[in-house]
Amino acid sequence: MPHPFTPVASVPVDPRRARVHEEGWQSWSPSGAYALDAYPYRPTNDNWATVCYRPGVSVPAGAFQGEGLLALDPGDGSPVRLWAAPEPTRETPSIRLVAQDGVAEISADGPVKEYTGTGIQEVLADWAAGLGLPAPRPAPTVWCSWYEYFTQVTEDDIHENLRAMEVLDLPIDVVQIDDGYQRALGDWLTLSGRFRSRAGIADAIRARGRRAGIWTAPFLVDPSSELAERHPDWLVRSADGGLAHAGHNWDHDLNVLDTTHPDAAAYLTDVFRTLRTEGYDYFKVDFLYAGALDGVRHQDVDALQAYRSGIELIREAIGADAYLLGCGAPLLPSIGLFDAMRVSPDTAPHRRPEADDYSQPGQDPAEFTGVGRQWQHGRLWVNDPDCLMARPAVETRERWAAHVEATGGLVASSDRLLSLDQWGVETTRRLLAGGER
Repeated sequence: MPHPFTPVASVPVDPRRARVHEEGWQSWSPSGAYALDAYPYRPTNDNWATVCYRPGVSVPAGAFQGEGLLALDPGDGSPVRLWAAPEPTRETPSIRLVAQDGVAEISADGPVKEYTGTGIQEVLADWAAGLGLPAPRPAPTVWCSWYEYFTQVTEDDIHENLRAMEVLDLPIDVVQIDDGYQRALGDWLTLSGRFRSRAGIADAIRARGRRAGIWTAPFLVDPSSELAERHPDWLVRSADGGLAHAGHNWDHDLNVLDTTHPDAAAYLTDVFRTLRTEGYDYFKVDFLYAGALDGVRHQDVDALQAYRSGIELIREAIGADAYLLGCGAPLLPSIGLFDAMRVSPDTAPHRRPEADDYSQPGQDPAEFTGVGRQWQHGRLWVNDPDCLMARPAVETRERWAAHVEATGGLVASSDRLLSLDQWGVETTRRLLAGGER
């Protein structure tokens, strides 16, 4: 049952100059600052509400709402005020603001602490610094298969781009294979017909002096997978006894792996140990929101505890030296677990997202939320603004490259490298050479 909202503060504001920062629930949830008369970005359908926002949480019309963090610049010269979860990895309250007649009323459905500062990004950065986390390791430079090949990537595509990196003299540390190498979500060690040998391609990458990286969505399970067919008891259940629903994607419904089940945990451990043994030491783990969904699990633990224990299981399996990038992850519950984190929705070869939903792929939403979360970089993790695309077919590629460069975070190229023109090659080389700062 959701907790009721209780009053936290009343703050006089200048309605014309005040700004409110909403912190979204996960990587893809819109986050950023709005004027008081703006309409914050909200899900445009029930599926995106599950896949890209905080599931089961709605916001009344005319209200602003942050998940665990909400900041207000009153616009009248008084200090910026931040309300934050006292224990963000354990409990992430929703914090709401409604402004009327020159007064902002703040309420929350759980405990919050108040902080003050001189600017929205500054007070958020100070809050993050106050957590006392060790500085994140610098990110390697990356080539990723996703934005050129999507799920149709082949082993031959990887070999072609490996050769092109040498021909074009691109300073790429990691070659990361994205979605498409596996037969089904959940069957991570069973190859699709487009790959011959997962260990073999890792060997080929390493033989050329680069590191091998790989993508998984460790908490998602395709209902048609062998895992779902053989081990339905490994899946999270809903309160009515059916299977917990993680939304619809890849043209089918999605189930959730219950990592509190000892056999499911052992399976996931084996998957990541196997990948590590095969030579992969850079792991992009995606669609992580699924691990924090409410449901009935083998162990009676809350969803955030189950999520964190699942990520800790992965970290133990891959080892402390492997690089771990999160994506689609509930952000505050992820503090302290990752080397790098996607801090925005997916980019795309186009600027505008589907149906103007700013959780959906597009350069505009990736920029909006990436800028809004710049305060996280170097304090919580290395920010991943999503991949550079510099090929001629990409809309407004110059503007997108400038955004990636300005973040100072993880730099990953995601083009068929031989399709780059002179500008694309030079820009890709320059951004990779700059690296994470």
